[in-house]
Amino acid sequence: MYVRPQRMTVAELLGRYAQGELDFPGAHIDHADLRHVHLDSVNLCGARLAGADARGILLTGAYLSFINLYGANLESADLRQSDLGYADLRYADLTGADLRG
Repeated sequence: MYVRPQRMTVAELLGRYAQGELDFPGAHIDHADLRHVHLDSVNLCGARLAGADARGILLTGAYLSFINLYGANLESADLRQSDLGYADLRYADLTGADLRG
């Protein structure tokens, strides 16, 4: 699946999310600091968040198909009910992550 990449900053992503936007397919933010961020029900299909520090992130009900989380730290992340189909989780730290559903 090809999703056109869209480079953005963490501040831009969080600002748009705070305004009610949920669709960020192809978001490209390598090595992002997303610790303890709330992004419930967000669409990050095809996004590139390789190397992100996402400890404690809340992504419940998120659409994360084809996301690149290579080497990301997802320790204690809440990923309940999220779609992780074809996600690249190689070398990601999922210690204590909640992957139910």
